[in-house]
Amino acid sequence: MTGTTPGTGADSRRNGLDRILLDAVREVGAHVGLVYLVEPREQMLSMEVITGLPIDFASPWLRLRMDGTTPVADALRDQRLIWLADQEHLASAYPKAALSTPYPFAQAEAPVTSGSTPWGVLALLWPGSRPGELTARERSRITAACRRMGRFLAHAATIGQPLRPAPRPRAIEPPPVRQRQAGEAPAAAEYAERLPDGALALDLEGRITFSSVTGADLLGSTVDDLLGAMPWDVLPWLNDPVFEDRYRAAVISREPTSYSVLRPPGERLSFDLYPGATGVSIRITKAEASLRPVPDKGHTPVGSLYYLMPLAAGLTEAAGVRDVLDLLAEQIMPAFEAQTLTLMLTESGRLRLVGHRGDRSALVEEFDGAPLRDGKDPAARVVATGEPAFFPSWREMEQVHPELARKSTKGAWAVLPLIASGRPIGVCVLSYDAAHPFSADQRAVLTSLAGLIAQALDRARLYDTKHRLAHALQEALLPKALPSVPGLDIAARYLPGTHGMDIGGDFYDLIQLGGTEYAAVIGDVQGHNVNAAALMGQVRTAVHAHATAGAPPEAVLARTNRLLTDLDPGLFASCLYAHIDLADGKACLATAGHPPPLLCSADRRASLVHVPPGLLLGIDADCTYQPSEVSLPPDAVLALYTDGLVETPGEDPADSTAALASLLEAVADEPVEQLADSLIGHCEHRTDDIALLLVRPHGRPGG
Repeated sequence: MTGTTPGTGADSRRNGLDRILLDAVREVGAHVGLVYLVEPREQMLSMEVITGLPIDFASPWLRLRMDGTTPVADALRDQRLIWLADQEHLASAYPKAALSTPYPFAQAEAPVTSGSTPWGVLALLWPGSRPGELTARERSRITAACRRMGRFLAHAATIGQPLRPAPRPRAIEPPPVRQRQAGEAPAAAEYAERLPDGALALDLEGRITFSSVTGADLLGSTVDDLLGAMPWDVLPWLNDPVFEDRYRAAVISREPTSYSVLRPPGERLSFDLYPGATGVSIRITKAEASLRPVPDKGHTPVGSLYYLMPLAAGLTEAAGVRDVLDLLAEQIMPAFEAQTLTLMLTESGRLRLVGHRGDRSALVEEFDGAPLRDGKDPAARVVATGEPAFFPSWREMEQVHPELARKSTKGAWAVLPLIASGRPIGVCVLSYDAAHPFSADQRAVLTSLAGLIAQALDRARLYDTKHRLAHALQEALLPKALPSVPGLDIAARYLPGTHGMDIGGDFYDLIQLGGTEYAAVIGDVQGHNVNAAALMGQVRTAVHAHATAGAPPEAVLARTNRLLTDLDPGLFASCLYAHIDLADGKACLATAGHPPPLLCSADRRASLVHVPPGLLLGIDADCTYQPSEVSLPPDAVLALYTDGLVETPGEDPADSTAALASLLEAVADEPVEQLADSLIGHCEHRTDDIALLLVRPHGRPGG
């Protein structure tokens, strides 16, 4: 990292801001300082300058939404100083932020303003070992630093030289602890060389800036090969995310940490990391057999960003409650070595079991249906207080809840509150067959994950509710059964898209018009939601009403179009209407922007039916439509379909339609029900809803 250089204009203004930041860091004893500036047009907060950390370490926080749920955004929005004493406090209030930096540190965020103008936010970090609360003196100095920054930024704006966020933040070095005397560097190197242990120094970026000969020998390398490189790049056996994770933990938390690793072919080395303002000093020794080895990749080191982030990403994509439960069982249980996992959600003042994995313990039965107001069991108490409860052993559970402990065969429990949007929605319980100590890191990460689980479950419950509503609405709007028509074989299929709520605007219908006349209708309303399905019902009803009133195909579409434009739903619909007269063996068709149907003749030659194109329904109230007549003799097949059947990612729809026509020729002799299944099977990678309606005159009136 390099500091800014004196200059004029923007450089000079940035130097002034840097000095205020460095003074604030020094005055309150913080080890990291960051300044965010407001981007009003984009409603974002952009990091302008950072000291004490590499920029790459702060990559999750470079740009933050002003309306987001982060300590920085809340400090600006609420105009208050936010203090988070440790990782557990961070995990409870901001689970996503805690998961992105699962290391012990304290932090404060304070708004930078002048008058009523918000300019940005000052953020400060302290080692996790500092006392739990900010002192009045520290608070006063943070507030004073924010006022100085506010005045500085306001003055720059007043003179027409406002400080705008740079494309990339600056990283500035803190001032040295003391001025080095001439000759100290060689003396320090000689000192390190005389020690029996290996010595290694990394800068804040992770590059090796010094290695003793003993250190290089222990690593199986040379000093020249090591200098300027990152350990995990130059030493293949250190290319493990766990080593980089321990280095990041030392830099971010500013707390010493240890780590042991097996250096091929069979020597175990111990690394003791001692972080400071300018980098990390590492002591390398041959490890004793009693030292704990590096965690095996099959056993996730709790708190590791590298293993837990995929879980967070998976939770954001989980749809229903069942998906959330499956994901937790696959990743949470092995990661934390739990034998059972239980999810319970609040319902009508009670806890209700919604999912379970592993052996069902007696405590699950006790918790299920328990009244929340009693607060007699751990689950109800956790919901009431919002604080997690950890019982590392049966004895500790027995001391607090003796009756429950006697009913359980488990040896340890973690009872985690599920809080979404500030309200409790349930609990997640991890159980262990034997005693299980929960470290501070484990408790913080579990608390953080509980917040993410709660948000995922809240979305999942909403999804499940909408899913049930969607299916009920779809079933109500689509025909329950097609009419039995003498002389006409009919088959229909509807398949929802593979994503979303499994609901859309595709529809079909067969309408009896009297005598030997019928109408076959198919359509597609824009969108995949309840609104689209509701509009689909209106379109289907309008078509049905105009058709039974005796209107010809072009008039049915024109009148339905006027209705939609009058309703102005903000959605459009395509529709194909076919008036079929079995006595004449003809069909008269009109289309409103819908894919043309396929007609397979009695001699098994399939082709697209040319229908004069018409505008989609709901765009222009005065739009007119043109009819087209085709012959529909016995044993010919008319196939009406929506675009989901011929739209495949990466393929030309014309090619897909030609392939569908070829398939229709090959299987046209099949019974229509089997024929419908064969055509639906044509689309292997569907991403949209599919509706299909087949009609085939068979020339046998009355049967």
